[in-house]
Order: sequence, then structure tokens, then C-alpha cells
Amino acid sequence: MKIQSLETYCVRIPLRPERRMISALGRHDASEFLLVRLTTDCGLIGVGEATVTPRWSGETAFTAAAIIDRLLAPVLVGQDCSDPAAIDTLMEQLTVGNWFARAAVEMACWDVLGKAREQPVFALLGGAVRPLQIRNRFSLGAYEPAVAAHRATRLRQDGFQTIKVKVGGDPDQDLQRVAAVREAIGDDCELTIDANGGWRLQQAEHFLERARDLKIVLVEQPLVRGDYSGTRKLKDQFGIRVLADESCFDEIQLRELLIHQCCDAVTLYPGKQGGILRARRLAALAAEQNIPCTIGSNLEWDPGAAAMLHFVVSTPNVQIEQIPGDCLGPSYHEFSIVRQPLLIEGPHTTLSDRPGLGVDVDWDLVQQHRIT
Repeated sequence: MKIQSLETYCVRIPLRPERRMISALGRHDASEFLLVRLTTDCGLIGVGEATVTPRWSGETAFTAAAIIDRLLAPVLVGQDCSDPAAIDTLMEQLTVGNWFARAAVEMACWDVLGKAREQPVFALLGGAVRPLQIRNRFSLGAYEPAVAAHRATRLRQDGFQTIKVKVGGDPDQDLQRVAAVREAIGDDCELTIDANGGWRLQQAEHFLERARDLKIVLVEQPLVRGDYSGTRKLKDQFGIRVLADESCFDEIQLRELLIHQCCDAVTLYPGKQGGILRARRLAALAAEQNIPCTIGSNLEWDPGAAAMLHFVVSTPNVQIEQIPGDCLGPSYHEFSIVRQPLLIEGPHTTLSDRPGLGVDVDWDLVQQHRIT
């Protein structure tokens, strides 16, 4: 089963007004992501998604398209796509980084392989180790305190048991927001925060000193990526549990996190890690040191969210039961580009057991929202 063509589609979909995101990385009002359409010599079509955000991964839809169109596709066309690991090795020989672009290609390989074998991707990965329906936390943007509190109250009514609040700006304003959310959700709801690496050490210390009574169960990426010693200092000083995200793209970074003992859990994404296989390898490495993993979100569309879910349900150390993650991205957007969207009801997302990724892209709709 050989790759006959790799086509790229830069697409723009606005977010629903009430779910537009504000974080230390800025505003996110619309998603400009890349879809990859892989066609095989036997006529099967697979889809991949590069969920790119330039201030987070350094990639854009257009740079990812250029990497695939001009660098990867000329080598990959004609290759056997029934071996995603071999495709990953070829891509590694061609480029450093570009994780989300490479993940989109690997994702499309898994999709066609599942269709060819009439099996869902999670079955190809060894089978499900947890139910196909998962419970998510909700990531609440860095809104004004009153707005954040109102939305948190609604989320509790919808059944969410874990709320994550975006911080990483002015620590006093962050504190007001988090305190307002804690008051709104009560003490029986888990509260986590995510600074997206936006704080300097002194800002994080300022916030954490004043937030001791807010019962924050996890502090995600408090400092800039790569600041292992500063993060360890925060852990020792305040006794916080740290969730590493931006600090962990590859195996070397994960090993540094483990050596410095500066995280209590790690967020993995197939996109951030450059594919499902690479994400699974990092989850296994973390397991060796008894570090649990969870899943994050770049507000994926259905293909990207489906790939994440196949990773989650097939990987033992993605311990979403203890550390809920985010697989809600499609529900943030005004519409879906697949014919049978993932089932998202309140905090629950359900993965299909249809072959491949289990999503059927409406390519006519994709074409209507394509950007050039």
C-alpha cells in the first residue's frame, strides 16, 4: 500500500464566541490549521491534522504545508504507508522539529492502515486499555474574574469536575481570576491552573505565595520551557504538583524533566510529539519513573481530536482517570469539517470504533473554508 499523493489544505474555522481562548500566548479567536489528505495506490484516503499555533509550537498552517509539499512529499510518495514507524524514520531524516506537520502525515498513515485492515487505530496499537468514552477537564480562558466565575458556574452545572484556569500574565490579576473561579465552583471541584510558560520565577512566586488557600491541585507549565531548575525551586518552595507541557516535546526534554525531578506529571499530544508512536514512547519512558501522563489540547478539530483519543484509550500511562485532559477541541468551533463528528456531551467525549481514525472529512466543506 503505497502513498500516491499527499495534499495539504490550510483551513480557517472560527471559534464559538463564548469559547474563544485568552491565555499567556494571546487571543485565539479562529483556528488556522492544516489538513493532510493522503491517497494510496489502492484508492484509500487518509486524513491528518496539524493543529498548529505559532506562539506555542512555532509552526503555522502555511509553514507546515511547505514542509510537507516541498520536503516530505517528494520523498514519501511511493513509500509503503502500512508501516508508520518507517515513515516516521524517513521524516526524521529530512527535518528537525516540525512536530505537528510530521504528526499529520503519520496520522494519515494510521488512518489508511486502519481502513485497509477494517480496524480502528486503537486496535492497531494493541487494543483499548480504557473505555472509549473519557471524562475531560475544561480549560477556561484568562477572562475577567466575573466572566470566568460565571462560565465556571455553568461548567459545573454541565457536569465538569475539573476546571483549568489560564494564568501566566499579571500575577495579581491571575490571582483574582482563580479566586473567583474557586468561589464559584466550590471546594468539591478540582481546580488546576496553566501559565503556558508565561511567568518569570518572581511572578510565579508572587502568585503561589498568595494562592496557598485556593486548593490548586496542579500547576501546569509555570515557567518558560526549559527552566528545569526554576521549576524545581517552585516545587520545593511551595509544595506544588507540576504538570509539564511546553517543556516536553521530545525524549531529551522528558529525560531532563525526570533528571531534575521538576514535574509530577507530563502532558503529551500526538501532534506535539510528532506522532502517535512517539507520544507512546514518551508515555512508556515516563512510566519507568512512575510519572503519569495526560492529554492536552490545542483546540483540535475532529481528525486531530480522534488521533488523540486513539492514543489515550490505547496507552496505559495516559492516566486521565487521575489527571483529566482535554479532548474537547471540536466543540470550541462554530462547525465541524467531518460528516460524523465525535460525540461530545458535557465533560464526556466518545471515540468511534469505526475503521481508521473513525472520521469522514467533508472535503467539499474543507475547500469552502480553505485559505491561501
